Amino acid sequence: MKIAVFSTCSYDQEFLEQFNTGHELVFFPQALTALNVSLTKGFEALCIFVNDKADREVLSALKENGVVLILLRCAGFNNVDLEAAAEQDITVLRVPAYSPEAVAEHAMAMILTLNRKTHKAYNRVREGNFSLEKLMGFNLNGCRVALIGTGNIGKAFYKILKGFGCVVIAYDPFPDAALVEDGLIYGSLEDTLRDAEIVSLHCPLLPETTHMINKTTLKLFKRGAMLINTSRGGLIATSDVVTGLKSGRLGYLGLDVYEQESDLFFHDLSGDVIQDDLIARLISFPNVLITSHQGFFTREAMQQIAETTFLNADAFILGTELLNEIKR
Repeated sequence: MKIAVFSTCSYDQEFLEQFNTGHELVFFPQALTALNVSLTKGFEALCIFVNDKADREVLSALKENGVVLILLRCAGFNNVDLEAAAEQDITVLRVPAYSPEAVAEHAMAMILTLNRKTHKAYNRVREGNFSLEKLMGFNLNGCRVALIGTGNIGKAFYKILKGFGCVVIAYDPFPDAALVEDGLIYGSLEDTLRDAEIVSLHCPLLPETTHMINKTTLKLFKRGAMLINTSRGGLIATSDVVTGLKSGRLGYLGLDVYEQESDLFFHDLSGDVIQDDLIARLISFPNVLITSHQGFFTREAMQQIAETTFLNADAFILGTELLNEIKR
């Protein structure tokens, strides 16, 4: 099968070529949009990532160009209009899970960095400043953590929190029986957030979860609490979070995702003026840590993404069961 791979970085090409099962791959560094969809002529399939746009306009053009399959090399599918894909008879397959431990470990890394300020200590020592002033943190042992979402990543994160001796309260519309048996206490969203010292988000972006962290729910946090989001940028109302940081209601913020990340993340903008005023404001806070959607980025995860992507392609060609198909 001839596959056009969009939003390609060097590491994508490395792993996709290494685990290719005989397909013809053509790599494009740019993200898929309506402006460059003409590049897909002559391809049977596309392999796209989180910032590629497969909306109704693009899908209509893909159909005209002969594309019959979209391979998402990610779990999220908010960038694909599934209804339009079905109308155009374009099959959409995804990688439903890849190294949940990688994202969970990154969430904990953000907590440790924000708490113990190791990033600041590193820079200080390099400049000959060995003072401990303004580097004080707090013990995670006994800390009350609100775990929002207990899917694969949430479960992996729960294990890490237990190892640190945290007191974990969880919210999920579908509680995990094994975690309940292990002692995890579930509550309503409000009860889980109430007086939380750390809140970590591990849930999908759905209509009911969009902006679930907002000016109303922020008031439930313990004053000076820490918010971590390694899931989906749209889970938080960013302007409300900025207000919370300015007022001191929110004491720390760690983001690996951002609602308007498509024009920022995975690009080197070091020589440009950032046009997004919200993220420019966030970067200016001393108690904010932002990484560019790298939570998944381990060798194990990249291998799993590549292997599952080609398993999906092979299943489509062979006509076998499409275990990872997404339908409207």
